[in-house]
Amino acid sequence: MIFLIAPFFLQGILMFFDEFYFHHRRGLPAWERIGHPLDTLSVLACFAFLVFYVPTEMNLKIYIGLCIFSSLFITKDEFIHAKKCAGGEHWLHSSLFILHPVVFFMGGLMWMRQIHLDLLVGQSFALIIFMIYQVIYWSLREKSQQ
Repeated sequence: MIFLIAPFFLQGILMFFDEFYFHHRRGLPAWERIGHPLDTLSVLACFAFLVFYVPTEMNLKIYIGLCIFSSLFITKDEFIHAKKCAGGEHWLHSSLFILHPVVFFMGGLMWMRQIHLDLLVGQSFALIIFMIYQVIYWSLREKSQQ
């Protein structure tokens, strides 16, 4: 069990530091205020798929496609991050890029075996809450700085 859920917790810890340390320290330009909730949405799509669909061969292919899309999509900002971020944030991002497909693999494994499905539901709710936070907080912060 710990083998299945450890990547989720590690990813959560790293995301916490990325958001509440690095992003708050340097602020987010418009492209990140828009792009980061879209990143979260791409991850949410994967886990929501697992929550709402049963494991079949076709659904597994769809899930893999969603995971590939999300894993590539989250790297979209790295050309800009190369100019805006310090080394620690780059290291954290690279760690998240490694964990991203691992978490998807573990989620898919739980889904295929129909075990710990409550974790997949919880992950989906956590992603919804995080995405709402990203949109509201960074929109309000931008407005307060104008």
